[in-house]
Amino acid sequence: MELSTRIRQVVGGNGDDGWSVYYRARDMMAAGKPVVMLTIGDHDIKTDGAILDAMKASMAAGNLGYSPVTGSLALRTAIAARVGAAGTVTTPDNVLVTPGGQAALYAAMIATLDAGQSCIVLDPFYATYLQTVRAASARPVIVPTRADEGFQPDIGAIEAAIAPDTRAILINTPNNPTGAVYRRDRLAALAALCRARGIWLISDEVYDIQIHAGEHVSPRDLPDMAGRCLVVNSLSKSHAMTGSRLGWVLGPEDAIARIAELATTTTYGVPGFIQDAGVFALTEGDEIERGIAARYARRRQVALDALGNGPGYRAVPPEGGMYLMLDIRETGLSGVAFAERLLDEEAIAVMPGESFGHATAGHLRIALTQPEAALGAALGRIAAFASGLVAG
Repeated sequence: MELSTRIRQVVGGNGDDGWSVYYRARDMMAAGKPVVMLTIGDHDIKTDGAILDAMKASMAAGNLGYSPVTGSLALRTAIAARVGAAGTVTTPDNVLVTPGGQAALYAAMIATLDAGQSCIVLDPFYATYLQTVRAASARPVIVPTRADEGFQPDIGAIEAAIAPDTRAILINTPNNPTGAVYRRDRLAALAALCRARGIWLISDEVYDIQIHAGEHVSPRDLPDMAGRCLVVNSLSKSHAMTGSRLGWVLGPEDAIARIAELATTTTYGVPGFIQDAGVFALTEGDEIERGIAARYARRRQVALDALGNGPGYRAVPPEGGMYLMLDIRETGLSGVAFAERLLDEEAIAVMPGESFGHATAGHLRIALTQPEAALGAALGRIAAFASGLVAG
């Protein structure tokens, strides 16, 4: 039997979802081979015990049944308070809780795009973005950013890419994979473009607390944007709760009400005991959150100190997030070829820049998800490997 065109086109024409090096490294580890894993953004620390205690207490109290599809009032209130602290008036009716940020991203696509319409995606982009647009039966239009401009949005290029069927623009700041923090002036210009052209702005802000340089600006907080912006966020990165799958989408009340109708037919809510843990994380977990942000700031510096710049490679200092980009174009290898050889010859797994678009071809994305000593040692080996390729 033939499957739907929609599901067969999610990954795209080449059939590669960008995760092949990660999958192979995972298989090697399952077979008992030691691999230094610097691929996905999953923390090397566990969720804090105090958050887990709140989760266990909720389970013990019997919060094991169906929860409200939109999310518990307590959690939506806590999220609204967190977001509203930035200045934009936010109520629980502006929030819908989802099983992780990815589900929130998909809901935002379904809410803004009809079949065949287009969504502008800035390159480089998180590896699931194109698939998520296609899963909504829409068409991604890729607009590159430039390394020599710090991967900041090119407003002229974005405007030139807008077509009659363009309904949304998707951005991610701090950016995964580059660590670029989009500047206020660029976001203000992008917001003005969305207002002028009647286009939704979807903003993925899951790394909003991990700022190493500059400031985080949510476009929702810019003038006249609260009604035309959907914001995706989660507790995965901020509170090391990746496995808890607790995220949200934030937007105008009418959009959130419609997304709730979608959730009724898809996710049907998030377990109540996980939501209670989320309430604790947002209301009592400030120290936990600050500690995680500080951890990645330290590791950023460890990485930059361990690497510097040498024959065959150049580190790209991240302004935010939990990754570092390494430019290895001088070796003459693509990011894919370099990552494959690094895995085979050094048993170190990184993500090729090509997994995130064309703008980071010939780069590696390195997740800062190992303890400082192990991270520094692995990066020293990567630097030596790159220099050895040039010397050879």
